[in-house]
Amino acid sequence: MTALVHSRDDLAGARAAMTGTVGVVMTMGALHEGHRALLRAAREQSDHVIATIFVNPLQFGPNEDFDRYPRTLDADLAICAEAGVDLVFAPDRAEMYPSGEPMVRVNPGPLGERLEGASRPGFFHGVLTVVLKLLQVTRPHLAFFGEKDYQQLTLVRRMVRDLDVPVRIVGVPTVREPDGLALSSRNRYLAPAERQAAQTLSAALRAGVEAAAQGRDAEAVARATFDSDTAKLDYLLLTDPDLGPAPAEGPGRLLVAAWVGSTRLIDNAAVEVVAAA
Repeated sequence: MTALVHSRDDLAGARAAMTGTVGVVMTMGALHEGHRALLRAAREQSDHVIATIFVNPLQFGPNEDFDRYPRTLDADLAICAEAGVDLVFAPDRAEMYPSGEPMVRVNPGPLGERLEGASRPGFFHGVLTVVLKLLQVTRPHLAFFGEKDYQQLTLVRRMVRDLDVPVRIVGVPTVREPDGLALSSRNRYLAPAERQAAQTLSAALRAGVEAAAQGRDAEAVARATFDSDTAKLDYLLLTDPDLGPAPAEGPGRLLVAAWVGSTRLIDNAAVEVVAAA
């Protein structure tokens, strides 16, 4: 049976009763099949699973969708129970930030100012701050994050390494719709025509992955494939697996962000760059 707690004290009591390995999955709720994959991975690799549900205000800009971000706690709890989650921690804002706006935040460094960080200033300060706080209060052995948010996964791994946080970060592959669209809680914002248009993100990535394997310019091919008539491109970039400069050969990552109507979507894919003949 899945237990629900809202306070740090109740979380601490429930966590103290857990023996063996503990895995945590951090979410903002509005759970979908992508979250189910994270919960399944945690269930398979941990003796106990904690899920957190908290819409973190620190990672929303002044003109972003904090107020309308979907909040579906009852449905989320049903999914957690189905996935075998032992404990759900669903704090409110005052519980997470009892002193109000935190004076001290985690600085993501230069990597946090690129890509998503360039488009959403301060975003990763908010993300890493809440992730560190949740790691502190849940004290897991393993923490599971989706590869769909690849820059977030990369920065969390770097934070844990740099700050000596005793947890292993596990990346879980992106879950997609049959048409290739990456699952996201924000997909529910899309009107039917926008939902169709959003497929251009994954189509561009697939074209780039194929081009890289053929020794062609993956980024250029992906850009040429992206349909700018139906979506507004924010960025499309080939990097190495750590989000550094694009490799001339070997593994890399192709990342894309775009606006479809008023909804901003992100996606990425692993690539294997073959050197041009």
